[in-house]
Formats: sequence, structure tokens, C-alpha cells
Amino acid sequence: MHVFNRRNPVAEITLKANIRDYKGRSDSNTARREGKVPGVFYLKNEKNISIEVEALDLRPLIYTSETNIVNLELSDGSSELCMLKDVQFDPITDAVTHFDLMGLIKGQKVKFEVPINLEGIPVGVKAGGVLTQTLQKVEVMCMPKDLPQHITADVTHLEAGEGLSVGDLVIEGIEILSAPEQSVAIIGHARAEVEEEAAETEEGDEEGAEPEVIAKGKEDEEEA
Repeated sequence: MHVFNRRNPVAEITLKANIRDYKGRSDSNTARREGKVPGVFYLKNEKNISIEVEALDLRPLIYTSETNIVNLELSDGSSELCMLKDVQFDPITDAVTHFDLMGLIKGQKVKFEVPINLEGIPVGVKAGGVLTQTLQKVEVMCMPKDLPQHITADVTHLEAGEGLSVGDLVIEGIEILSAPEQSVAIIGHARAEVEEEAAETEEGDEEGAEPEVIAKGKEDEEEA
């Protein structure tokens, strides 16, 4: 099956952060009351730095379906390249309460989840079918410079009853780690066709059914 896929280059977002020495929950709560969000930047086996950022500055990173690289500018004048790894929310207010930034190492591949965007109107949809996206994100591994914001897959060729799987998503420079047999999208048959098939099946069942009531009547006559 021929599938046209493309990657959209990842965007780099600058985030300014203050280095903080949090000594307990009270310090974190104080930061939140001041409109800031406590977090941590970590670089595997090297660094673990407590930080805080303005809550509004986090919005472009959190409230998006895209994957982004963060240029973290720290209050000591240093900067780090990283990615948003985890976000915690208040269960009642839904406000962001904490976040984790994972440092990226130059020349080292990174593993991350990337959104899948479907492009085009499938042939099957034009014929009355229904397109359903069954997988929203796929796990990939690649160099940070090759990391896409999302993967775009062309579905215009799909007819009713056909589908797209992870194995169809082949992009140069990116290793897809998700199982290749996982379904990404399917085209369901038109509702009228499904109802017609169901009606034909029901009619066939009725024609092949045994005349139980008649048989029972004959048995009653013999007993009489």
C-alpha cells in the first residue's frame, strides 16, 4: 500500500526559569500563589535542578497537540535544550501544579510520542463511508533535530473497508517504535449498506428456520 507521510519540523520554544531551592510543600504553594509553577529540569545521570516559571509561559507547551523542543534559559545565565516530559494538574481546579523537563544530549537519540494527523478525503468517505482515527499518537526515536511536531499521513487512497496501520508510516530519519500492526485509521461502510446486509442476513435466517409452531400443532393433534 502506498502511503504519503511527511514530518513537520519541530518548533523551538524559549522558556525562562528561576532556579529555586524548594524546602517543602509550603515553598511550592507560595510559588503557585504568586502565579508561578514549580518544576524540575533533569539530565540523565548529570543534573537535577528545581525551577519555577510563570504559569502563563507554560501554556504554549501544555495546551497543544504538537511536540516542541524547549530552549530553557535559567536565571544563572546558562541554557539547556529539553522537552516537556510530564505535567501534573490540580484535580479540582485543573491548574498546572508541577512539570518535568527532560534534558536533551547532543548526538543522542530521543524517544517520544508524536501526534498523527490525517490528511485528505478518503475515496471511501466520498462513497458514503465513515473515517475513524483509531490511534492519535505514535512512539518514535530519532535525533532531536529530526523530531517532528506531528506526522502527517495521506488517507485519500483508502476505500470502504480499508485501513491504515503503524507499519504504513515510514519516514526517513525516524524509527517508529509502536507495534506495526496497530490500527491508525479505518474506513467504515456506509450505514445504509450495513443495514442492508443485516436485513439480508435476517431474511436468510428466517427462511432457514424450522416451522416449530406447526410441528407443535401436529404433536397436539396426535395426542388428542
